[in-house]
Amino acid sequence: MTALADLHPAALYGLVVALGLLVGSFLNVVILRLPARLFHDWRCQCRELLELEPEGDPPPPGIALGRSRCRACGQGIRAFDNIPLLSWLILRGRCRSCGAPISARYPIVEALTALLSVAVIAALGPTWAGLAGLVFTWALIAGSGIDLDHKLLPDQITLPLVWLGLLLNVDGLFVDLPSAVIGAAAGYLVLWAVFHLFRLATGKEGMGYGDFKLLAAIGAWFGWQVLPTVILLASAVGALIGLVLIALRRMGREVPIAFGPFLAAAGWLVLVGGDRVVDFWVF
Repeated sequence: MTALADLHPAALYGLVVALGLLVGSFLNVVILRLPARLFHDWRCQCRELLELEPEGDPPPPGIALGRSRCRACGQGIRAFDNIPLLSWLILRGRCRSCGAPISARYPIVEALTALLSVAVIAALGPTWAGLAGLVFTWALIAGSGIDLDHKLLPDQITLPLVWLGLLLNVDGLFVDLPSAVIGAAAGYLVLWAVFHLFRLATGKEGMGYGDFKLLAAIGAWFGWQVLPTVILLASAVGALIGLVLIALRRMGREVPIAFGPFLAAAGWLVLVGGDRVVDFWVF
């Protein structure tokens, strides 16, 4: 960390941007492939439980292994066509082989990861807290992308965040350990209680268990003191966006909205804003 702190600011932020673009490219793979692997594994487990014949189709590619391919023609994407952000711009958002459009979400995730990474280092500096903040940010981006696509927050993302937050706070990196432990427990139990009260009142499920675990992770990182702010921010922004979408007739009243991205955004604001975010919202 000392070597990074000695870098010229332009060199430091250039390094963070490059790292953010590379990680963003990897996060695109996680967002695309992790749910497919999970759904395949769940189907296999169900078939095994029901004593049915295994599926004949091969499993989807793993996250670390398997070459990226065009989703339209299946052609493997060459290395020089897989440079984060730059290749999409050079190809004008189309596959070199078949000309099919490539979703703009890929460069958006890469650029967003780079921008948020720069914001984290600007707020926390090239320190251990800054490095931990980058990991937290990247996990939130991956979880939010999957939640937007599938209304799913995988345990493979949320649970490691909980444990990592507790471990980092053993020496009080962000908050004292008792506050972190209470934050993890309270974060889970608060949304668990809201979930069951809402189900008793309406007969419907208002959120998923992944949301409980994500709020528990935020509590484990920053303590129980930030939970009211995170919940209020996430709920207010989620309600506002839902009302706007309904008013624009982009979404029916019965269509569920992924709550994870709003929790993630509120948790990230606490990461970079610290007590200022809490004080501004409370006072």
